[in-house]
Amino acid sequence: MSERPVVLVSNRGPLSFDVRDGELVARRGAGGLVSGLAPLVAGTDTRWLAAAISEGDRLAAARGALDAEGFHLRLLAFDAEQYRLAYDVVCNATLWFLHHGLFDLPRRPVFDRHWRKAWDAYREVNRTFASAVAQEAPEGAAVLVQDYHLTLLATELRRTRPDLQLVHFSHTPFAGPELTRILPTDIATEMLAGLTAHHACGFHCARWADAFVANCRSLLGVDPNTFVAPLGPDPDDIRGVAASVRCQDAFRQLDELVGNRRFVVRIDRMEPSKNLLRGFEAFDELLDRHSELREQVVFGAFCYPSREALPEYVAYRSEVEAAVGALNAKWATQGWQPVWLDTSDDFPRSVAALRRYDVLLVNPIRDGLNLVAKEGPLVNERDGLVVLSTEAGAWDELAGAAREVNPFDVSATADALAEALAATPEDRRDRSIELRRRAGTRTPADWLRDLVSAAG
Repeated sequence: MSERPVVLVSNRGPLSFDVRDGELVARRGAGGLVSGLAPLVAGTDTRWLAAAISEGDRLAAARGALDAEGFHLRLLAFDAEQYRLAYDVVCNATLWFLHHGLFDLPRRPVFDRHWRKAWDAYREVNRTFASAVAQEAPEGAAVLVQDYHLTLLATELRRTRPDLQLVHFSHTPFAGPELTRILPTDIATEMLAGLTAHHACGFHCARWADAFVANCRSLLGVDPNTFVAPLGPDPDDIRGVAASVRCQDAFRQLDELVGNRRFVVRIDRMEPSKNLLRGFEAFDELLDRHSELREQVVFGAFCYPSREALPEYVAYRSEVEAAVGALNAKWATQGWQPVWLDTSDDFPRSVAALRRYDVLLVNPIRDGLNLVAKEGPLVNERDGLVVLSTEAGAWDELAGAAREVNPFDVSATADALAEALAATPEDRRDRSIELRRRAGTRTPADWLRDLVSAAG
């Protein structure tokens, strides 16, 4: 992969461990980062450091660095309360909400002494990661640090290991100065200083890089070194899933469910930034304004739960389920249920839906990239079209081929769905060919090479 030794650092690792009959059993870790990177890293000399999340992970962490399933892995165990404060309070409830513009500002956030205790825990988790990298990294290694969980790591690491080349990559959007000012000034300054301590900071699209630069100019008076490297889907991996028995079975089930109707699909984690509620409102308006589509279209929403330790996410799931129930109660007829909500985390079934859609709706409020918008065109078998939010990082690559939508404009989203459903076979074919071409331009291997190159 590189002549320079490589160390990957992330919150989640490539493997998770269970205890069965007193023995540790490894299984592939969850998350898009892991699924994209793991096949590239397995069997190489790359070292990967991550947090121990499950009880099995903690037992594995006690053994120090280990080799398993082709990975050179070290898991770091933290005090449970310290990790909860860092992960749930700072990462998920603060930084995620900040970068995605999700705060309900009259009520949230509240930066009090309890929150500052959580920031102290976040700082300590980053220091522990920095110390572990300092111990594990070979001389002159490229250290590739992933995402908002680890923004402070480089400050300590640059001091203790000046031989290392540090690269940070943000998989989320990056808040502009107007949003970053929500943070206490000292916290925002510490976070930005931690990021600029890396030799380079990468983003999925130029908008997020520009927002980061604007913050650094405003608060630090510096111009950081940035690069843009969109992540691409792994075509072999997703096509392999598409050809699997489980996916074939799921495809047949969906085919029976939809019949000869048109199929609108969305595939998301069930969380506020994905904008599920406005998507359902747009479908409601579509049926209201286009009576000819009633009983002729099914909306398949494959939305698996996420971060259910946070009350905002639990409440959002309840709202989603209530919205689907109300929509079906309003429009359903004998033999036709307009919306099918699947909350199971079933990747082969999701890929089957990508193969089967006529229209793929991707309308996030803000998204660092949104890999589904690229995965769909690679496996779709029906000249399916994509309705895509301009606030997704993937829009920068798919603009013109995908149909544009403002994620807040419900009526415009309904119009975009109607236009996509009414497109001529020629338009569908031409657009789907172009979508497939653009979606397949980059692979995870290209992305990883860009990160290693940014290390110099």
